[in-house]
Amino acid sequence: MNLASGKSHSVALAALLVALPVVAAAQEACTTYTVKDGDTLGSIAQAAYGSYDYQMIFNANRDALAANPNSLPPGLQLILPCEDGRLTADSELNAVIQAETERQAAAPKRNKTYEPPLKFVSSNNWMPFADESLTGGGIFVRMAATAMQRGGNDRGYEISYVDDWMSHIDVLLPTGAFDVSVAWEAPDCTKLDLLGEFAIRMCTEFDFSLPIYETAYTFNTLVDSKYAEARTFADYAGARICRPEAWPTSDLEVQGLVEPMVTYAHPKNPLDCAQMLLDGQVDLYSIEAETVTANFEELGASDRVAPNPALATFITYHFLTSKSNPRGRVYIAMLNRGITEMRESGEWYDIVATGLDEYNKLSQ
Repeated sequence: MNLASGKSHSVALAALLVALPVVAAAQEACTTYTVKDGDTLGSIAQAAYGSYDYQMIFNANRDALAANPNSLPPGLQLILPCEDGRLTADSELNAVIQAETERQAAAPKRNKTYEPPLKFVSSNNWMPFADESLTGGGIFVRMAATAMQRGGNDRGYEISYVDDWMSHIDVLLPTGAFDVSVAWEAPDCTKLDLLGEFAIRMCTEFDFSLPIYETAYTFNTLVDSKYAEARTFADYAGARICRPEAWPTSDLEVQGLVEPMVTYAHPKNPLDCAQMLLDGQVDLYSIEAETVTANFEELGASDRVAPNPALATFITYHFLTSKSNPRGRVYIAMLNRGITEMRESGEWYDIVATGLDEYNKLSQ
């Protein structure tokens, strides 16, 4: 569940993109770009930012890309944000957050009986999304706190950090020690027959909020791996895939990547997956694009690894409550109202962009 933000120039990736039939050209940050035949989000990001990590482009064009981010229709207009996340060179980060905070402060408060604060739980070391060292506790934690004061909500809350993700769903939510966990991937619960035991449990024992973030999970191999040329998920038959513990594999299961067709390794730390790939212990490392970039930069091995430009899965993150919590669905409805208003006002994007900008500066 860990994401980290970073940017690097991969020599091997650049060579791979040049070899594609049509490579996007003339893309620049702080502009708009018209998609050409053969473009991919990866090739556009490579040209504009020097990195295959296209999460920032996806964030800025969520409504246009959410339906099918793996297939870009020619003629589609995309916003290419500035390097710091601003949508245009003359816009200002944090402006929407400030305006919405002032509006909320000026709104009349409702008279109501005392209600106990909502108890959120998250975990540290999930940069830049959840960590006590970051402003507001990280992007996802800020979203949770903000949602409690948007969409007509005016509810107190408490935020704690328990650095054992599995304890959130095994103990903390089911027993009522906490009300909401920040945050989890949602399986496709319409395909229970394709899901593994963990994903089925998530579908049947927990309730999810509206999506608070969407991210690409990339497939990363050594540059000389036979799996580097895969163009369908079936091409990964026989592969050893690493995905860290507590990162669900439901996105892979619905693509048919289940044992014994493939085998899995689940270390606790994403960086361990990166090292296992470099050591030849696994064939693929599948996780968020930001995490991959940061991991191999830390290991000084960006030039040894290539993401597959043709295959990716897209994951949504959500706030989570236990179905055993008698007020759980009320809390989800409350959070959904806040999320909806944040999306409509643009505050959601401002929280994401300012959070990523803060983390990028800390990482320099």
